[in-house]
Amino acid sequence: MSYLYRTKKPAIGLSALLFFSFFVATTAAERSARPNIVLVLVDDAALMDFGVYGGEASTPTIDLIASTGKIFSQYRTSPLCSPTRAMLLTGLDNHLTGVATIPELLPEEHRGEKGYAMGIEPQIITLPEYLRSEGYRTLMSGKWHLGEEEADLPDSHGFDKSFALAASGADNWEDKSYLGYYPEAPWYEDGKRVSLPNKFYSSQLIVDKMIRYLNESPDTEPFFAYLPFQAIHIPVQAPKEYVSKYEGQFDMGWEALKVSRHQKAQDLGLIPEGVPLSDWPENYREWESLPQSERDVYAARMEVNAAMLETMDFHIGRFVEYLKERKLFENTIFVITSDNGPEPSRGDNNLRLDLWMLLNGYNTGLEAIGQKGSWGFIGPEWAAAAATPGSLFKFYMTEGGVRAPLIIAGPGIDPGQIDSFAMVTDITPTLLEWIGIEKNNSAITGRSLMGVLKGTKKTTYQKDDFIVMEVSGNALVYQGKFKVTRAVPPMGDNKWRLYDIEKDPGETLDLSIAKPETYASMLAHYENYSSEVGVLEMPENFNMTDQILMNAETRMMERQLESLRSLALVFFVLMLTAWRLHT
Repeated sequence: MSYLYRTKKPAIGLSALLFFSFFVATTAAERSARPNIVLVLVDDAALMDFGVYGGEASTPTIDLIASTGKIFSQYRTSPLCSPTRAMLLTGLDNHLTGVATIPELLPEEHRGEKGYAMGIEPQIITLPEYLRSEGYRTLMSGKWHLGEEEADLPDSHGFDKSFALAASGADNWEDKSYLGYYPEAPWYEDGKRVSLPNKFYSSQLIVDKMIRYLNESPDTEPFFAYLPFQAIHIPVQAPKEYVSKYEGQFDMGWEALKVSRHQKAQDLGLIPEGVPLSDWPENYREWESLPQSERDVYAARMEVNAAMLETMDFHIGRFVEYLKERKLFENTIFVITSDNGPEPSRGDNNLRLDLWMLLNGYNTGLEAIGQKGSWGFIGPEWAAAAATPGSLFKFYMTEGGVRAPLIIAGPGIDPGQIDSFAMVTDITPTLLEWIGIEKNNSAITGRSLMGVLKGTKKTTYQKDDFIVMEVSGNALVYQGKFKVTRAVPPMGDNKWRLYDIEKDPGETLDLSIAKPETYASMLAHYENYSSEVGVLEMPENFNMTDQILMNAETRMMERQLESLRSLALVFFVLMLTAWRLHT
């Protein structure tokens, strides 16, 4: 499998330089007519979280952009943020980029292995690198999560200007870590560590930075603006004026939300009429079984979750108004999507996490919920309800983990809904074709969606095509209406199951025994894929929750040992100095 490598430009003589100057002037005019690109990546938003997809949160800006372009109903992403981001920005399968999973989930056995570098490999050409080579100004503001080493950061992968959070998340109100895995919030600007202002909110800050970068950019250069938000990743936090809008809206509980979204999905044509409702995850708690005090807290967390999404939408609206004021909006492509399904993790009932939160000034109760010091999460039941019509949520290759919203709008695109299949790896080749860049890279695994966007094709993938993914032992294969999938513990049992996702999008009926030939064929294709891209098998008894806790504890212990070594060195120097003075 070949890759496109960077090459140095040859020296040119004076006569050639004069000709080249004229050529550049001509192409500069052509380039200025090329559309700008805005890529918005929401963190942990479910398929139906945006208003245009039937969500409860108010998202007028996203809905307005959607009304001018195409809404995809069958888009799939990876179930975890880092692999998705790598696939999104390269068009390659995650194992080929070097980001097979997230570092928080990486077993010791996989560290340093090919495909598991936890940063985009240096030989891989990214979307901003393609665009920059064609005269685009490439800008990024938001969450990166593709490595913290100098060679891993955005400025080493094609971005002219970047304001980037290298961690999986951070506090939205304060310049601090949200998780014991990270000692602090690692923000970088153009490859250098920076501190955040004393007063900020993440979505506002991310947009402010992007506007500043564009203010510094000439109008003659088309731009690529990558806006990966922290919303709605944990901790869910939002301004109280937005939170108050949703007071009481989720008091009905998660069962009611699941049924409501299932019906809306049918009404909107996201799923066929009459398909079965997806099952609840193992150890699910009935809403009415909780004491009223717990129901109050969980309902309030969903209010903050919706408010966080609306706040992000408001700041996207500010950015859109800025583009309109500079007369840039009409010639801009918008891609809006999510990195995976909703986050199921909880921030309570763990003594070690509780102690860390106490020491870092966090509480998980109703006190000032959504504000500074509040560490909000929605938990597995709300996540499962939000992920409807799919099953389960983030981390897993079930439909609730990988089926996400996708909106594409821009010059020449008529409004409408696209029901044909699309993948996260399709975004890069789509944008390259749209602006007329030939991708001289046979390694790109995605396909351009321009045919379905322009209406010249009905579908991008055919019924006999195989689409395969693997992240941390969770895996899937799509072929037409069929899907085989495997989930690891704690929610899964490592067994492969076969589903007809047209008739059963909630994955309730395993067809592996009823259709043994289809089952065997799809598993054989997975084995071929696994061998080709270098998938490593998970260690025996691998459990995602246990691995995350183990990695966090290891990192914390390493930091404590480093502190002890420093203290020991200081003590030794003091003792040596005292001895010398005494003698």
